[in-house]
Amino acid sequence: MARWRDDLPESDVTPERLYLRRREFLALGAAGAVGALLPGARTLAGPEGESLAVASRSDRADGEKPTPWESITTYNNFYEFGTDKDDPSRNAGSLRTRPWTVSIEGEVKKPQAVDVDTLLKWFPLEERIYRMRCVEAWSMVVPWVGFPLGELVRRVEPTSRAKYVAFQTLLDPKQMPGQRRAVLEWPYVEGLRMDEAVHPLTMLVVGLYGRILPNQDGAPIRLVVPWKYGFKGVKSIVRIRFVEQEPPTTWSRMAPNEYGFYANVNPAVDHPRWSQAKERRIGEFFRRPTLPFNGYGAMVAQLYAGLDPRKLY
Repeated sequence: MARWRDDLPESDVTPERLYLRRREFLALGAAGAVGALLPGARTLAGPEGESLAVASRSDRADGEKPTPWESITTYNNFYEFGTDKDDPSRNAGSLRTRPWTVSIEGEVKKPQAVDVDTLLKWFPLEERIYRMRCVEAWSMVVPWVGFPLGELVRRVEPTSRAKYVAFQTLLDPKQMPGQRRAVLEWPYVEGLRMDEAVHPLTMLVVGLYGRILPNQDGAPIRLVVPWKYGFKGVKSIVRIRFVEQEPPTTWSRMAPNEYGFYANVNPAVDHPRWSQAKERRIGEFFRRPTLPFNGYGAMVAQLYAGLDPRKLY
């Protein structure tokens, strides 16, 4: 959220986040024009003229009311900007999201470095309402805007040796003040098995609530895998690498006794320091039962047939 000087009325001040991202809005305008030409496309308008052109919309949260924008953008885990939940919204204004290049490397026939705005021209944007579950036993319902990761995977043509997809967040302590402290091994890294990466639910996200993705939520591009715990959703991605062996991931490397590679929501497996059986939806007082695979089991459980469910979290 923007911070205001007490001696100026709101009407006289340009919001800081808009000033810092003025070039981004101009860049995304071109992507919006492309989306507007798609059949059934509609533009979702946000405040102060922010908008993304969305070609389709789907509700994958069983009709649950989305968590308000205010909560989604001020209650965040993004250690690159601090360890408290409100640190990212206060500190992420230092991140410059344009220009931004994503390097696609490894076991692919078409390795390349691609500008994030080019990605927006390649794929029509979708809005999908997903349940999101944090390992700390809180959850949200978020209307993400992005495109299936599987579309990008198919475009770059992985070789037969590509069994996993590894992701890396930007490493720049000047822009990300949390990286000046050794609370984690930087840069943040994550990974998916190939069949998880190409699953239809898995997304690369560039917005939420029809608006450009705020810095504190992982701008300009992040991963969303709705049946997994939130720490799997690597943010501010700069590198996507296709590899043959299971890649290291930040939390399984930092605390292997608490976090595994798969990070699937499993209420039957307690975290070593708390129960996973119930969760509190942000904005609600009472806790609710946690759903296996965050409620997406009918779509994803077959991916893990034959594996020990106690090792999937």
